[in-house]
Amino acid sequence: MKSNRKESGLVSYLLENQTRFYRLAFSYLGHREDALDAVQTAVCRALEKQNELKNEDALKTWFYRILVNTCTDQLRRRKRVVVVPPEALDEGSYDDPLPDDDLTGKIAALPPEIQTVVRLRFFEELSLQEIAAVTGWNENTVKTRLYGGLKKLRVSLEEPTHE
Repeated sequence: MKSNRKESGLVSYLLENQTRFYRLAFSYLGHREDALDAVQTAVCRALEKQNELKNEDALKTWFYRILVNTCTDQLRRRKRVVVVPPEALDEGSYDDPLPDDDLTGKIAALPPEIQTVVRLRFFEELSLQEIAAVTGWNENTVKTRLYGGLKKLRVSLEEPTHE
């Protein structure tokens, strides 16, 4: 009976947060279909591996880890990052998932580890402790990458554009 309750809780969580998952996947992959595929793959993996989740309170960070790993696997297979401006998205059931186009490009130019921390902190509003759980890094590493990334972003945003 406990397994059915766990599965029901997992399914509810996945359904309630699907837009957030899509937004995070889109921030990594930059393409609507790829993001939807990544979310679908992550959901399937989560359902297959739900018995590995020992602490139901860790559901959020457990699933984000699966989703982030799915996105980075896709990027690795693709070997390149494509940044698509939000206005290039086709109309669908999902709203603009990303903030301002210039900022999105600047984030995409950061090293992958820093991109992950910035996206999880500001797009998904995860705490530093939750980011550490998602990534498997210690909290001090997360802080270092976040603050280093923010410094790099500030510098790149202050640079004059050459047009």
